[in-house]
Amino acid sequence: MNGNLLLRIAVAIILLTHSVFGIFDNGINDFGNLYLNQIGFAPFGVFLAWSIKISHIIAAILLLLNKYLKPAGFITIFILLMGIVLVHFKEGWFVVGGGRNGAEYNFLLICVLLTIMFPNGFGKTKSNDKL
Repeated sequence: MNGNLLLRIAVAIILLTHSVFGIFDNGINDFGNLYLNQIGFAPFGVFLAWSIKISHIIAAILLLLNKYLKPAGFITIFILLMGIVLVHFKEGWFVVGGGRNGAEYNFLLICVLLTIMFPNGFGKTKSNDKL
């Protein structure tokens, strides 16, 4: 198993678990109603919350299938960046330890998605790999 496959599986598991549990415990509706609507997205908070979670599920499936990685990655990275701006930034850097609910986890996911999307680096082609 190559490293890219392992990363794709790991990120898919993270995106699925982050989304699927919210479907069954009303977390998606709560996020839409109790957070997104409250910070100015009303009346679209629930729609946005469901759109985010459905996009995570679709991205996870595409990662597992190794299809449309760049579009799925760009959409997911946009969502993660918005999560940093709207939710995590005010909590600081650390998820646990030196703080709570910070941006470090989203930052790591963004870096991993970029690695998956650009396995040969930015601007490199496969012919440059031999250099």
